[in-house]
Amino acid sequence: MMTLYLWLGFMYGLMMCSLTWKCVNCFEFEHSQPLPLQDWNNNVTYKAAAEAFAYAYARRTPPLMVGLTLVNAAASKGAVCLDGSLPGYHIHRGYGSGANSWLVQLEGGGWCNSIRKCVFSKKTRHGSSHYMEKQIPFEGILSNKAEENPDFYNWNRVKVRYCDGGSFSGDSQNEAAQLYFRGQRIWSVVMEDLMSKGMRYANQALLSGCSAGGLASILHCDEFRHLFPRTARVKCLSDAGLFLDVPDISGWRTLRYMFAGVVTLQGMQKNLPQGCTKRFNPIMCFFPQRSIASVRTPLFLVNTAYDTWQIQVSLAPASADHHGNWNGCRKNYARCTGSQISFLQGFRNQMLYAVRGFSRLKKNGLFINSCFAHCQTERQDTWFSPGSPHIKSKGIAESVGNWYFDRAVIMAIDCPYPCDHTCHHLVFK
Repeated sequence: MMTLYLWLGFMYGLMMCSLTWKCVNCFEFEHSQPLPLQDWNNNVTYKAAAEAFAYAYARRTPPLMVGLTLVNAAASKGAVCLDGSLPGYHIHRGYGSGANSWLVQLEGGGWCNSIRKCVFSKKTRHGSSHYMEKQIPFEGILSNKAEENPDFYNWNRVKVRYCDGGSFSGDSQNEAAQLYFRGQRIWSVVMEDLMSKGMRYANQALLSGCSAGGLASILHCDEFRHLFPRTARVKCLSDAGLFLDVPDISGWRTLRYMFAGVVTLQGMQKNLPQGCTKRFNPIMCFFPQRSIASVRTPLFLVNTAYDTWQIQVSLAPASADHHGNWNGCRKNYARCTGSQISFLQGFRNQMLYAVRGFSRLKKNGLFINSCFAHCQTERQDTWFSPGSPHIKSKGIAESVGNWYFDRAVIMAIDCPYPCDHTCHHLVFK
């Protein structure tokens, strides 16, 4: 019967990704420690978890739905969303061996770099808690099922909603437009609220985030570490947060222009890592490639070498594609010409160059795969499932877990596209 479940799980992998054979020409730097077969952290090995996942998928168990909690004390401290509404988060309590372990996930959602864009954002869930879902599914790294999330399933798991448009780092306002840029205050008040609800007793903690939240997890990493005693194991994870300051297809630095507007409009200069701002213009320190060098807390970067958000918005945006030559490639990697793939290979090379110093520190970790995707830790099919993305023999969940619990030093870098056949590529209509 288990063979049948494993077969069903494999077929699920075939459906969820474009190709499922493993990459055999990848580079992976890993110093492994001998591991007991039966118990890594929560008495679940990855082999057993894979079997359990296949069984669970055969039963099609629905994800856990978690309700929204608003921080009522936030208003008195000016810690409000773009429209002045209360910030919020979703929390599911841990138990057993994870009762005193906390995973805090910062939501992403882009940035607003002008009054016009921020006025638009404040009428969406990324600018107002009035528009946020009252319940959201906890999947991937937030899942409460051991077979879907072997290392963190029974931790206290929190999803902090994103409603400031500035990666939780701004502190200003625009009275004329009735806009509040209070990301730094939201960060502080949410952390205070969580500490009062038991996070102060944590002996293990992980700050994570995706996209703009992945950038925020880098910017706030050391602040998060300082919330806990030195005896606690505290680390940070950034998923799809490695935004690069590189020229677009026209030679213009589109993302630098965008980030300049965000940093200036939201008054975040004083809130960015001082180790970086002492050396660079604050705008430059909003780019992770410069700020990661000043992060002292152990940090893991999960990123695709061909990040679809960066391709669409900062590398080949419509504003730089005057003749529409990149229209097809932007939406579907299979439509990219040879010269366009060469341009994207150059972007990959710049990403690897940006993390060269970071990768020399064994406290840090890397998982850079050669997929056309954006955010891989929050989706179950990419975080941990039969057929999920791998570099050599390790998937994302296992790599993050091995790094967090010091089971191995993980510096996994994929071979260039198109060698990796485990990818779950994103195709846009």
